[in-house]
Amino acid sequence: MRRHSCFVFLFCGIFLPGILGFPQTNNSIDCDSLLPNYGAEPQTSAPPYIIAVSFDNFEPENEVQVTLEALGDAGFKGFNLQAREIDGDVPVGTFKITDPNTKGLECHNMTNSAVSHANSDVKQKITTTWIAPKGVRDLQFIATVVQDLEKFWVGIQSKTLTPTHSESVNATGKNKRKVCFSV
Repeated sequence: MRRHSCFVFLFCGIFLPGILGFPQTNNSIDCDSLLPNYGAEPQTSAPPYIIAVSFDNFEPENEVQVTLEALGDAGFKGFNLQAREIDGDVPVGTFKITDPNTKGLECHNMTNSAVSHANSDVKQKITTTWIAPKGVRDLQFIATVVQDLEKFWVGIQSKTLTPTHSESVNATGKNKRKVCFSV
């Protein structure tokens, strides 16, 4: 009887999370495409989630608080959140993991360059801290949020954040700083 109980406990601990449909700690959202690694198609409706940030501007080494929140009682089980330059396709900066429902991910060989779910519990809100790097242009936080295996939204965006350092350079390589002359 004891051997049978151990087998049942071991089986449930290893296989039940996958059988129930959503992995407990396996991040199943691709770092580049932000698409989940299973067969469903993303929702095309407006997402019932928002990304809020604590600042509109940043300097290198600034810490920006980032919150991913469900509107109403939508809830979510999984997510992948990154900061990307406008029209960029790789994460910039790093996350300081402060919420027990989150874990850092390594994308493009950068530790904690993205943040994801640490479990499949239903969440209403997660909060994390992003540390700004040097030499980046305007950026947004972008996320994929998984409500369940059949419903997920890709490309949810925050408002645009702008670097405040005086030598900010735009995409043409020209200095953005305006020069005014008085006569």
